[in-house]
Amino acid sequence: MSRVKWHVQAAVAAFQFLTRIPVPVEVPFERPVLTRSIAYFPLAGAAIGLCLAAASWALPYILPPWPSAIVLLAIWIGISGGLHLDGWMDTADGVLSHRSRERMLEIMKDSRVGAMGVIAAVLLLLLKASLIAWLLGADYSGHAAIPTILIVSAVWSRAWMGVAIAGWKPARPNEGIGRLFHGVRLSHALVSVALAFIISFISLIINGINLIEVFILATAAGVVTFITGGVLSVWLNRKLGGLTGDTYGAMNEAIELAMLAAVVIWAYY
Repeated sequence: MSRVKWHVQAAVAAFQFLTRIPVPVEVPFERPVLTRSIAYFPLAGAAIGLCLAAASWALPYILPPWPSAIVLLAIWIGISGGLHLDGWMDTADGVLSHRSRERMLEIMKDSRVGAMGVIAAVLLLLLKASLIAWLLGADYSGHAAIPTILIVSAVWSRAWMGVAIAGWKPARPNEGIGRLFHGVRLSHALVSVALAFIISFISLIINGINLIEVFILATAAGVVTFITGGVLSVWLNRKLGGLTGDTYGAMNEAIELAMLAAVVIWAYY
């Protein structure tokens, strides 16, 4: 198999795994393809971000900030198939049960959602919606801040999943979807991070920001990502003895939230 075909399959797998965007190409969902797909996670994030950017531009012409924010959040969840939100809820159910490590992992495997998962999901969605609504309400001057924020947050949150997969051992080596990503190399994660920075750089420079500010903002997005993801990875690894597919999704949600919060705090003050 040629290297070009490997990369095409990996990119397609990233889109098919992380999004509900139709890509009418069949690829084998096997370990060699999925481990390489890590490098293309930011591209899938960029596609999600572009869809959200278009919606964030159009919605304020139709609806006030709060209804626009809720519709935008629904699109955000739908375009990823709720994959990461499900991981957020399962992780909350397990980790916040304060049971033994083995029992936490059993709870996370259960397809049913418990009280802590529901509470965590409600709080997450309320926080995200409120932050988006604030940004929409402050963004009627016509500049492209919100579309850029959405693209950058979607890109970096998915880049971090590759870092987490490469950087921490799996809690259940032979179980779950996460097992298909075992063997991810650090080089795959580094390519993913580099791609996230490049996409962020391009998204920011399109807005006419000077190169120095673009570099600072793109770097700041990476710093927020690594602080949020790093703290969560260390904590979850300590609680569970490793990471799982659910925790990768939970960290994706947490980084998106942290990115939105960081922008609002910076703009507010």
